[in-house]
Amino acid sequence: MKLGGSLERSRGRGRWLRRRAEGEGPLFPRLERELMWKVGALVLGGWVVGYLFSTRVLFPAPPPPRDLVEVPDVHGLGLASASEQLQGAGLVLGGVDSLLHPSVPAEVILGQSPLPGQVARPGSEVRVTISLGPQRRSVPDVLGLSEDRARIVLETSGFLVRTDTAESEEARGRIIEVTPAPGQQVTLPGQVRLVVSMGPPVVTMPLVLGLEELAAVAMLDSLGLVVADVEEVFRFGRDQGIVVEQEPASDTELQRGGEVRLKVGRRGLERGNNE
Repeated sequence: MKLGGSLERSRGRGRWLRRRAEGEGPLFPRLERELMWKVGALVLGGWVVGYLFSTRVLFPAPPPPRDLVEVPDVHGLGLASASEQLQGAGLVLGGVDSLLHPSVPAEVILGQSPLPGQVARPGSEVRVTISLGPQRRSVPDVLGLSEDRARIVLETSGFLVRTDTAESEEARGRIIEVTPAPGQQVTLPGQVRLVVSMGPPVVTMPLVLGLEELAAVAMLDSLGLVVADVEEVFRFGRDQGIVVEQEPASDTELQRGGEVRLKVGRRGLERGNNE
């Protein structure tokens, strides 16, 4: 029995050695692992104890001063009110910066340093930044300029541009009206309205052939057209005193004040008698 047990233990140890040689068994036995954990815990504990000792005993943090005051919030106040409030807290109004702001009125505080809620020593300065209000600029005079040129001038000056059109004696595409008027102060970004000329009003030439001369002239005059010349031409029968030719032709578009020429029928004999 003893011989058999010894042989079995020898075989088991041989198998364990073979597994270690082949990489099948654990790299460290249980006792070796436990020893490594204990060493690591001791190192970590020693570091923590050393850190606490150095920060609490050797190099302790200085105690916070007891004479500090809290900085009040002066945002949205004027300089006089802010100075009074800071003096009440034991502080002094320091340097004042300024900047343009599109919505905050002038002389109103936009920011401060130190910030509200921070602490400072009594008598310390608090620097503030105040608003200069929105930027204002005079409307440039763009009357008579082309629409494209006027838009460039206004937009590069910080204005918003809106355009309308209207008939005018000015050339087509020219600026005939500016609102607000040129030179007026406007808060940026302000809107400027431009009225662009469509040119003189256009009239369609009517058909006056077959009308009596006086009726044709009256119709043309009511449309703003000018009868520049009436030529008498020889005609027989019913064409006497009637418009037989017109220039320009009907349906032609003319500007108001455009000239029209007519030819009216006359008998040769009656013309000689009238002369």
